[in-house]
Amino acid sequence: MATARRPAAHPDHEPAGELKFGQVGIANLRVRTLDVPRLAAEMRERIGRAPKLFARAALILDFGGLARLPEDASAEALVRALRDAGVHPLALAYGTPENDALAERLGLPVLAKFRAQYERQADAAEPSPPPPPVHGASAAPVREPLPAAPLDAAPGLVHTLPVRSGQQLFAAHRDLTVLGMVGAGAEVMADGSIHVYGALRGRALAGASGFTGARIFCREFHAELVAIAGHYKVLDDVPKALHGKTVQVWLDADDILQIQPLA
Repeated sequence: MATARRPAAHPDHEPAGELKFGQVGIANLRVRTLDVPRLAAEMRERIGRAPKLFARAALILDFGGLARLPEDASAEALVRALRDAGVHPLALAYGTPENDALAERLGLPVLAKFRAQYERQADAAEPSPPPPPVHGASAAPVREPLPAAPLDAAPGLVHTLPVRSGQQLFAAHRDLTVLGMVGAGAEVMADGSIHVYGALRGRALAGASGFTGARIFCREFHAELVAIAGHYKVLDDVPKALHGKTVQVWLDADDILQIQPLA
């Protein structure tokens, strides 16, 4: 299943906006098609499927997926339409100086943290060309860049108490293990993998800095939302046969979120 379900009005097209979740659980809407009515309709459809998660949610707008920035009037219309749909655009994702100027004209701040993951993905897809040969001297061999380590060598964070509604727990640069339950309305996040030895009823976001090899394991699955490197599913997207089961969650080679029972 794709990162976000396609709205019924456009069954044969990719979504106009790709919704992901960042490190602090704020939704990041990367606009891929500047179609204001369609983007608003997609957001209403998401809210209809999971109102507890998306209704009145804070939203970062990212125009980096467009060939060029929208005109002021179009950007203002999109902000109004998304607010009317039931979410709250609160900032633009970091981009070019022109993007910063657009944010200023819209009266919105700019958040830099959401740019890094897309830049890493673009760099991996389009490696830089090698430098030209040096004439008259022995050219040094071209060294391929080494892949960045997904996590620092820090020990995992072990949380021995339940994570109750309204609480948020984050393990930076490491895995997270919760020995109790994660209650409805609670949120657990990690740059690495997440292990929950009790019931998972709230949100779990692994690979929060973009590490696609992260996984989520839980003993009893009732999660409001699970996400790996921003790719997410809400409970309504998960087959009922998996509700209450011991499962693992991961991204396959096509970046599609998979949830399967553990034997």
